[in-house]
Amino acid sequence: MARTVKIRKGVDIKLEGEALKEFTTIEPSEVYALKPSDFHGVIPKLLIKEGAEVKSGTPLFYDKERENIRFASPVSGEITEIVRGEKRKILEIRILADKQIRYEESGSIDLAKISREVLIERMLAQGLWPLVIQRPFSVIARPEDTPKAVFVSAFDSAPLAPDSTFIIKGREDDFQAGIDALSKLSAGKPVQLGVRAGTKEFSNFRNTAVTEYAGKHPSGNVGVQIHHTNPINKGEVVWCSAFQDVITIGRFIRTGKADFRKVIALTGSELKERNYAEIIPGCSIKSLLKGRTIADNSRLVSGNALTGAQVEETGFFGFYDQQFTALPEGNQPKFFLTDGWLSPGLSKFSISRTFPTWLLGGRSYKLDTNLNGEERAFVFTGVYEKVFPFDIYPGHLVKSIIVNDIEQMENLGIYEVAPEDFALCEFVCPSKLPVQKIVREGLDTIYSETK
Repeated sequence: MARTVKIRKGVDIKLEGEALKEFTTIEPSEVYALKPSDFHGVIPKLLIKEGAEVKSGTPLFYDKERENIRFASPVSGEITEIVRGEKRKILEIRILADKQIRYEESGSIDLAKISREVLIERMLAQGLWPLVIQRPFSVIARPEDTPKAVFVSAFDSAPLAPDSTFIIKGREDDFQAGIDALSKLSAGKPVQLGVRAGTKEFSNFRNTAVTEYAGKHPSGNVGVQIHHTNPINKGEVVWCSAFQDVITIGRFIRTGKADFRKVIALTGSELKERNYAEIIPGCSIKSLLKGRTIADNSRLVSGNALTGAQVEETGFFGFYDQQFTALPEGNQPKFFLTDGWLSPGLSKFSISRTFPTWLLGGRSYKLDTNLNGEERAFVFTGVYEKVFPFDIYPGHLVKSIIVNDIEQMENLGIYEVAPEDFALCEFVCPSKLPVQKIVREGLDTIYSETK
């Protein structure tokens, strides 16, 4: 029987615009882009030039500091442009896609016969290794490490997140193969699989140790699950993969092809046609929105409303993202009596019960991106602790990062957290601080000390 963990802190932000549980077909994008910025901490070194012909799984660049980690094309076609920014920084590698995707093929993998080292080499060669993330630091895992555990969160609790039980139907074999591969990477240990309490769809998978999590967001964050079952101490390493990345790895195991297809949810109050669609990461936003109605003055987000990245219609979908969100842009003036600080707040959301809407139960809100203020002095108010389900003092940790006190960061638990774990802290922050950015800078500082 699965163990159940109750997450007692957090908050569910119920936004309008949930995707209907139905699939729609999206025309393939003509141009795809692989963005080095999607892979934090990577310094890209190109392996190809403009005009080169590539297949799905053909390496396009590698990490300058870890040359064995390669990043592959998600489609086949021709390299049409290498977009550079300041100091010739590589921003995007754009591929004009073939009508029919061709793959770098190496044959299926028999996990019972292959060694762990050869499995890692196969994944590295065709660009599958970036799907394995390490904690601490929330960066691509080091292949030479052996983790003390591998974690997979089989649900997402973020606002408007896709339903994993809906996505997995028909993909169970790939998911099982991915689990088996991750178990092989952890020297045969069962994969720590976190599921939403009451979910039965994941109870029959082999090589797993299932833990159910009950509670509000961020109960679906893998960092929260690690903290409550197998906390990370200094010097320890845990690996993790997103639910759909496990399916991608499993598909590679079964077919030998680097097939990066995934299912995403198209969500948000400003998007009229909301449903699920199968895409290839790096597709153009224009292809996602073709035939769909977007309200004027909207913010487009690759990812969810708390941790996603703002994109333009001319941009491209993120490599790790599992949903697309359209939100109202918060740049309109608000009359102080109807929508401003003197309004009764009948359409506003608050975790502190400032507005009477808390009496209305589980209603959904149409929230815009307005910060309702600007950055100000950072003081302890106790609001972080209400939404942060770690046995860590979040305010003190953030302050230690701001003053760059490495010893204090370590003592306060920075090895256990990632920026996404502080998304709710940023949402409720009365000081309007970019908390996720601050935590990312702190992790980078510690990581640079360990190299």
